[in-house]
Parts: sequence; C-alpha cells; structure tokens
Amino acid sequence: MAQLENIEAIEKRLWNAADTLRANSNYASNEYFMPVMGLIFLRHAYSRYLAVKDEIEAGLPTRGGVKRALSKEDFSKKSAIYLAPHAQFDYLVSLTDSDDRAKALIDAMESIESDYETLRGVLPKQEYRELDNEIIAQLLRTLNPEELKKVSGDVFGRIYEYFLTQFADQKAHDGGEFFTPVSLVSLIANVLEPKRGSILDPACGSGGMFVQSARFVERIHENPTDNLNFFGLEKNATTINLAKMNLAVHGLVGDIKKAITYYEDPHEMLHKADFVMANPPFNVDEIDADKIKNDPRLPFGLPGVNKKGKVSNGNYVWISYFYSYLNEKGRAGFVMSSQASSAGGVEAKVRRKLIETGHVDIMIAIRSNFFYTRSVPCELWFFDKNKPESLQGKILMIDAREIYRKVTRRIFDFSPEQEQNILSIIWLYRDQEERFHRLVTDYISKTLGEAEKSLTLIQEYQKSFTRLYKNIESFLKTMPANEKISEITDELNKYREAYQQDSVLFTELIKEKSDW
Repeated sequence: MAQLENIEAIEKRLWNAADTLRANSNYASNEYFMPVMGLIFLRHAYSRYLAVKDEIEAGLPTRGGVKRALSKEDFSKKSAIYLAPHAQFDYLVSLTDSDDRAKALIDAMESIESDYETLRGVLPKQEYRELDNEIIAQLLRTLNPEELKKVSGDVFGRIYEYFLTQFADQKAHDGGEFFTPVSLVSLIANVLEPKRGSILDPACGSGGMFVQSARFVERIHENPTDNLNFFGLEKNATTINLAKMNLAVHGLVGDIKKAITYYEDPHEMLHKADFVMANPPFNVDEIDADKIKNDPRLPFGLPGVNKKGKVSNGNYVWISYFYSYLNEKGRAGFVMSSQASSAGGVEAKVRRKLIETGHVDIMIAIRSNFFYTRSVPCELWFFDKNKPESLQGKILMIDAREIYRKVTRRIFDFSPEQEQNILSIIWLYRDQEERFHRLVTDYISKTLGEAEKSLTLIQEYQKSFTRLYKNIESFLKTMPANEKISEITDELNKYREAYQQDSVLFTELIKEKSDW
C-alpha cells in the first residue's frame, strides 16, 4: 500500500506505547530519545529492504544454475539499505530474554555503518546499553505491529517525523530547538517550489527543510535524489545524526557539516545556492562582532554592536547570510522573529538596504504557539533574486495570524486546506490564476462528491418521513375534527412536500455535477 489511511492513528498509538514504556521506567526523555529514533530508522530500513528484495532477487544473474549473492549495490540502486541477516528487524524481534538485545542492536547498527559511509558514526549504539533488556524487547515489539510489516511509500518517514515532534514537545534534546513544525516547513517549501538545484540550510536541525523539499519534487512526479542536492550546517553533533537518519528514512542523502554558522562557511556557498531554507535561533545576542565584521556574507554591513563587543541581536546576521548565499537567480524562505520586521537603529538601516535590492518577495505573519519551544509569534520571509518584471517593486504581505488549527491546548498548526488557501493567495500574486481556479474547482468537486454520498441517506430519510406522515395522518383522522388538528395536518403536509421538492432539486443538481 502506498499510504495507510489511518496513519495518524497508528503514529499516535506507537508513540503512546513507546512513551508509556518510558513513563513506567526510570528513563528521562533525553535518555530514551536516540535509542527510540534509532529503532524507527532500523524498522524503516527493514521495510524498504523487504519491499525491493524479491524484485532484486528475480533479476540476479545465475552461474552454473546458482544465483549470485545479494549485494549492497543491488539495494542502493533501489534507494534501499542492504541488511545483513543479524541486522533485520524480524531477527531482532525474535531474540529471547536470554539473549543480549543491546549487543544485538549494536552489532546491527555497526554492520549498517560499515557498509554505508554516509551513516558511519551516525547511528545510536552504546545508548542501548542504558536500556533494560525487557524494555528493548517491548520497544522492538511496539514498533513492529502487523499492519506495518508490508507497508511501502513514506510511512516510516512519517512516523520518524511524528516521533521527532513528540520528543521536541518533551524538550528531549537541545531544548527542542532541533525541530521546526512540519506545517511551517511545508509552507516554506511550497512557496519556494524547489524543483531542481542546490538547497542550503545553515541551521538545519533535524533536516525537515530537506524532507519537505523532496516531498514537493515527488508531488510533481519527479525524483528528488536526481533533482536536488542538500547542504546543511548544524552545531550539535547529535542533531546532525538525527538529520542524517531523517534523510535516510526518506531515501535521501545530504552533506551536513558540523559548524557554527556565524563564523564558518565550510560548504563555501557564498553566491552559489539555488535555494536557502532555514529556521535559525531568534534574537541571539552572543555573536562576536569582531569575528564577523569583515565577513563577505554581510553585504549590508554589521548590525548593531553592544558595549560587550557582541552583535546586539543576531537576526540580521542570519538574514544577511541567507541573502548572500543565493546565486543570481536564487530564492530563500526562512522563519524569523517578528521583532526583525520592526527593529530600529542599525537593524532598520540594514532592512532598508535589503528592501532596496528589490529581492524581498513575500512576508507571512504567523501567530504564537506554532512552536514547541517558543510561544512567541513569528514571520516567514521570502527572497527572490529573479522576480519577474511584473512583480518588481512589490512585496506581498500576508497576515495569517488568524489562520490556524488547534492541535493541543498550547500547540497550533495549519490544516492542509489552510496551507492551500495561503498558497492560493501567492499564486494570484504571481499571476498563476489557473492554479487558483483548479483549487476552487477541486474544493467544489469534493463538496459535490460528499453530497453525492448523501443521496442514499436522503432517500432513506424521505421514506421514513413519508411513513411517519402516513401514521400521523391516520392517527389524526381518529381525532375529533377541530381547527387545531387541521392546522397541524396542513403544516406537516407543507413540510413534507417542501422536503420532497428540495430532495428532488438536490438530486438533480448532484447529477449535473459533471458540468464542473
């Protein structure tokens, strides 16, 4: 199956089961975090392995009536990971209480790392020594439900992201800063539309920007591994491992380097990136001004400096860097503190110079509570160095602060329809009226489709209404004739006829829906 219709219910059930195990043990979220994410990675790898194994074996050459052995290269061609027998999930689930499950998992992870250089040193290993043998057994069984044993598509990618979301909510790692809410990342990707080229995220966290960009390419029926090259920078080594696993469970590969972006540019991407996407830390006041004062990534100058020799607010350092990484046709989309758009002083001068380039394209105001770690509102900024002539001198500003879906008491996001509605405003701004018309037509078609499903219910209700009317009519005839009874009978008949007429009209309209 390409997708599971009840994937959201499965995600929640798996998380609740895994978190209940943690709650009933002595482990804190930060101790439990990486081992669980590693198991989801391993379970996904096994799912991909099974999905392509039969096809690979059918195409293997034979010599002397014997087929050659499976190889790593066979699976790499199918965007899958080769798993030695002792690294396969069913084998790990089958281990008994007398077996050392932690050692078995470490051996499994090491065998994968030995075959795949991009995962070398990335997968959790010694962390499993911190978990009880029985807890590991329960986790293995929890992540191996029957309905997930033969799934295809991006189901485990979805589950991986869902677990990242929940761990971020618990601040299990780096205060939760490693994770950007999926609905914001998805909106950025769908505004930028990165169909082909290099994507740089200078504060890449767990790699969500790369994953959503790949999904955009998949939706236009192209292969993201052929179209996109991912480059990331991240200061936290554990977060880099999370990002590399996140890419791997989605069948992607990226070049993610450990660096403090304020002072380093190891990818040497100045003026080279086709796309920049990021969610940097907000309002940082610890950047050493002396170290960056001559950085070529600051074309608009250094923002304000305080008495300690620190940049008073790092927002415009990030904004300047994002702009500078872009090539002559590049586009950027990033999350930014709401304070940045109204900051005064030197920051206002930097903002003026940025606007005067003509490359600021779109700004979207987002309400508070979209983040797991910050309750403050934010804004999405977009640059386009290749704006068409019709948009020169224009900036689209969207106030989306009243657009949200309540996920929990303190966390909000966008529903798919809300995201599409915001995007439709941008399509109209870009003179893409056909896309707007297709969206409206799709909404109408879906509405009519739902209405069509109700025809049977309407007919059944009409029959019940008619039977009820006849029974009431028979009963009323046994009553002494008077003005009140006649009034009730006339009113009931009027409503029955009105309902029948409306039902006929509704049915006719539904049957004419093909005109759309």
